[in-house]
Amino acid sequence: MSIELIVLDVDGTMTDGRITYSENGDEVKSFNVKDGLAIASWRKLGKQVAIITGRSSKIVAKRAKELHIEHFYQGVENKKEVLENLLEKLDLDMSMVAAIGDDLNDLQMLKSVQISFVPRNASIYVENIANVVLDKKGGDGAVREMIEELIVKEGLESKYLELWD
Repeated sequence: MSIELIVLDVDGTMTDGRITYSENGDEVKSFNVKDGLAIASWRKLGKQVAIITGRSSKIVAKRAKELHIEHFYQGVENKKEVLENLLEKLDLDMSMVAAIGDDLNDLQMLKSVQISFVPRNASIYVENIANVVLDKKGGDGAVREMIEELIVKEGLESKYLELWD
């Protein structure tokens, strides 16, 4: 069965995990443009993307909208439960899901999916249960690396490259 949905954590995977505040109290986050291009490519292949994150942030909502990620959940305490509800809505099951996370609040979700990924700088406890420990750190292209590993595993390299021919 093929992977139809990727689930992304944000802080520590799509970002480097830092939270910066300006003098005015505005939150600042940096996202890797290479991750964004890979996410857009995954979607162009007819696949789905979800963000499930523990924190709530206008910046993350803006990034999700920019990337046309329609399955967007923030302020989530139980990521596995939110994922189970989403899968029911989409008529998918865990065998069709790959996820990336980096910390203890991702643990149960990562244990549940078909293929779990963690960035190189993930918590050791999460790393121990992951199927794949990526070479890249969170915020440094880890999501791109995950997607490109899935592209190869799923035999989609030709289609992936054709998107940009």
